[in-house]
Amino acid sequence: MTISKTPTFNLKAVLRETGMVADTLRAWERRYGLPLPERTPGGHRLYSQYDVETIKWLMAKLVDGISISRAVDMWKEQINSNVDPLAGLQPLAFAPLQVNPILNAETSLDALRAQWIAACLKFNEIVAEQSLNQAFSMFPVETVCMELLLKGLADIGELWYGNRASVQQEHFASGLAMRRLDALLSASPAPWRKQTVIVGCPANEWHAFVPLLLSLFLRRRGLNIIHLGANVPNDQFITTASSVSADLIILVAQTLVTAATLQQTALAMASQDIPMAFGGRIFNTQPIVADSIPAYFLGGNIIDSLDEVERLLQSKKTAVRVKAIPQDYFTAYQYFTSKRSEIESTMRQMIQPHTVSPDNLVSGIIHLGDNIAAALQLGDMNYVSGEMNWLKTMIKTHTRSEEELENFMRNYASAVKQHLNGSGRPILEWLSREIDRLHA
Repeated sequence: MTISKTPTFNLKAVLRETGMVADTLRAWERRYGLPLPERTPGGHRLYSQYDVETIKWLMAKLVDGISISRAVDMWKEQINSNVDPLAGLQPLAFAPLQVNPILNAETSLDALRAQWIAACLKFNEIVAEQSLNQAFSMFPVETVCMELLLKGLADIGELWYGNRASVQQEHFASGLAMRRLDALLSASPAPWRKQTVIVGCPANEWHAFVPLLLSLFLRRRGLNIIHLGANVPNDQFITTASSVSADLIILVAQTLVTAATLQQTALAMASQDIPMAFGGRIFNTQPIVADSIPAYFLGGNIIDSLDEVERLLQSKKTAVRVKAIPQDYFTAYQYFTSKRSEIESTMRQMIQPHTVSPDNLVSGIIHLGDNIAAALQLGDMNYVSGEMNWLKTMIKTHTRSEEELENFMRNYASAVKQHLNGSGRPILEWLSREIDRLHA
C-alpha cells in the first residue's frame, strides 16, 4: 500500500493524530528538516499522510531511547541509500488516535526538568519517560543530559539529603536516567577514530551516572569507548588497558573515600606507564584533593573535560607531580587502620544508646573512620572537614541537638587517644580543631 504524499491535513489534525505538541513539531522542522510540510497561499502548514507516518517513525525511535538527532540521521542514511524508511508499512486510515500527548505546551528545559522530577517522586515512569522524550525531541543530547538528567538527579539528591525524598525515590530516578543513557550509548554511531578510552569508577565507587554520561559524550565524538561501570578493582583496569592498548583511562570518584581508592589506582597505572585522568564531585567541592592524585585532572565541568580529554589524546604524556605525604601521616595511617576496630568498639561503649539510635551511631562511626583513613592516605586531615556535612545533616534531620555532634567528636578523640597514644597526632589535631569549631 502506497502512503499518500498529497498535502491534506492541517497542523491541528496532525497534532491530534500523533500526540505531539506544536512547539516540538516546529522545532523538528526548523532544526532537522523533518517533516517538510507544504504551505497554503496564506502560509499555513499542510501535511501528507507520509508526513504523519514520518513523525510516528521518529517518535518510535525516541521511545526506543534514541535521540531525535540520531533518529534523523538514521532516516537520512536510509534515504541516501535509496531505501524508504516507511516501505512496507500499512498505515491505518487517517483518524484521531487515543494517545497521551507527549506533555503539555510548556517546553523549556527548566519546566521539563521539573516535570521529570515530579514524575520520578511519584514513581510515574510513563510521565517521566514522556518528559525525556519531549526534551530529546527538542534539544541536543548533551544539553538534555546536562540540564535535565544531571541537574534533575542533583535536585533529587538534595531532597534526599534533606530528608524530603526517600532512598527509593532517588534510586527510581537514577535507574531511569541510567537506562536512558545506556540506550543513547547503544544507539550512538560506531566509533570512527582510532583512540581507545576506558571509563569507569574505582573500587567501592557505586555512583556510575557521571562516568556513563562521559562515555556517551566521548562516543558521540567518535572515540572508541570501553565503559566499565562502577566498582572496578585496580587490577581490572590494568588488565583491560593492556588488552585493548588503551590510550587513556578515566576514573570518576564522588567521595573522599573513593578518591583515596582512585589514588591507589592512579599509582598502579603510573607504574605501568598507562596514562590516566580523573574527575568527580569530591574534586569539585575540594579542588585541593586533586593535588594528591598522580594523574591528569579533567576539571570541574563535564563539558570542559571533553576538551581536556582531546588535549590529552593529542599531546605527549608527561609525569604528573603530586604533593608529598608527610611521614607522620604514614605512621598515623598504619596505626589507625590496625587499631580502627578497637577505636570503634570503644566509641560504641562510650555513647549511651538512648542518645543516638543504633543505626545512626554505627553509620556515623563508620563514615568518620572511612574518611579519616582516606585523608591520612591522601596526606591532609583537613579534607575530612569538607565531608563532615553528612554527619551534621544527619543530626539536624533527626532533630538532634547540635551538641550531640560535638560530644560524638569528643568521644572519638578520646577513643583515638586511648588506642593510638602519640601515633595519632594528625588525627587528634584535626579532631581538636573540629571540636573547637563546633563549640564556637
